[in-house]
Amino acid sequence: MRPFIISGLMDSLFESSMEIAKNIARVQERIEAAAKRSGRKPEDIALMAVTKTMPPELIRNAYQAGLRLFGENRVQEFADKSDYVADLHGSTWHLIGHLQSNKAAKAATLFDSVDSIDSLRVADKLDAAAQRAGRTVRVLIEVNVGGESAKSGVAPVSSEFEQILRAAPRFQSLEICGLMTVPPFTSSPEGVREYFRVLRNIRDEVAARKLPNIGMDELSMGMSHDFEVAIEEGSTCVRVGTAIFGARPKIESETAH
Repeated sequence: MRPFIISGLMDSLFESSMEIAKNIARVQERIEAAAKRSGRKPEDIALMAVTKTMPPELIRNAYQAGLRLFGENRVQEFADKSDYVADLHGSTWHLIGHLQSNKAAKAATLFDSVDSIDSLRVADKLDAAAQRAGRTVRVLIEVNVGGESAKSGVAPVSSEFEQILRAAPRFQSLEICGLMTVPPFTSSPEGVREYFRVLRNIRDEVAARKLPNIGMDELSMGMSHDFEVAIEEGSTCVRVGTAIFGARPKIESETAH
């Protein structure tokens, strides 16, 4: 490779690193402001960098800027790039996209947390796989607060939701830590406030039941366009991609997660 080509590549990577660092700083400032508006401590809200479709180089940039919490949407996509980020010590990797039962074994070895449990069948498969792998996997139950047929998640009041809650005592390698949601998209962030409030109320109701082997400390809600409203409504983890990395490159859809 010619020297000027190498120089140009290095300049591009440096510019990308600086831009991502600036974006992260801006997002953290917005998190702090939203927390203060709602009488909360900024340190009680985790910032997750959503790295789906992002190459390892950009993930490294976010890591170098101080982030340690990362979310991926597809099992196979992360499997393909996990070796390239294995040296990012202290990082925690969450699956935030839908998990199909035939990918549970791979997910149990790749991820520290699966934040998208939406059926007892998937929970059982993941628990068995985690046991075989000798790991404990944290999980969140995904709730479809908007009732959208195109989205994953259990209905807020449903037998499936109740079955997962009641099965918790028999899970050997899963730790239920809270709830997650992806609300319907609205052009105005204020339009999703009611959905975030619904999830918070569900969390509070489940927590009040004091069910065995269930923690309800985590409330994962809020993305790039609405995370400030989510924080005001009690989110403990915001999942931010575009506001950190910019527009995403398109990749082919995975046929099975």
